[in-house]
Amino acid sequence: MACGLHALCFDAHDPLRLARFWAGVLDWELVEDPRDGVALLPSDDTGFRIRFLPSQAQKIGQNQMHFDLTSTSLEDQQETVARALKLGGRHIDVGQGPEDEHVVLADPEGNEFCVIEPGNNFLAECGFVGALASDGSQEVGYFWSAALGWPLVWDQDQETAIRSPHGGPKITWGGPPLEPKTGKYRLHFDLAPPADGDQQAEVERLIALGATRVDIGQGEVDWVVMADPDGHEFCVLTPR
Repeated sequence: MACGLHALCFDAHDPLRLARFWAGVLDWELVEDPRDGVALLPSDDTGFRIRFLPSQAQKIGQNQMHFDLTSTSLEDQQETVARALKLGGRHIDVGQGPEDEHVVLADPEGNEFCVIEPGNNFLAECGFVGALASDGSQEVGYFWSAALGWPLVWDQDQETAIRSPHGGPKITWGGPPLEPKTGKYRLHFDLAPPADGDQQAEVERLIALGATRVDIGQGEVDWVVMADPDGHEFCVLTPR
């Protein structure tokens, strides 16, 4: 059985503050878990938690992944933007034009996210967390489809998207050109085999699919740090 997507992890200078921001935006439960640290548990069908990990590394350039949050109406979009700003978010310019209907924001540590306009057909079947939009190649979309066992729901012009059979957000990759890598990414996935699974067998399966083991200075830990074919880091945890 394929690994499950256990968590999306944010590197954070102040994990608790950042968790409180996202808990307020998403209306998810904030917990302090002995194994996962500061985390948010989904209140919808998202299917994975969000973890906030302490890091003093400075943010360089745009993140390789960001949330696309959906709206049911213009008023709903405005309410989401207002809530995010009240919680400590801010408007940012990433090159969007005046004709763009989505709103680009950043959380208190500069992590970008978008509040999408109502009537977006691509995200029509998704909930409030519509997509995790990613910089990545067509090859990496195929890799993650096989790694997670999620079907491709878009594969056109080198752009790909996958979605869990159980629903939740899409994970999308925009195709070339890819942004140059400037160091360890601030967001990464944590994968976990099922409780009766085998971590090493999963690592070997992912290597066969095109992943590599990498050393980011993690030392002696019980998880395995890997990179997908585009060089995005991710971790394989012990079974859970």
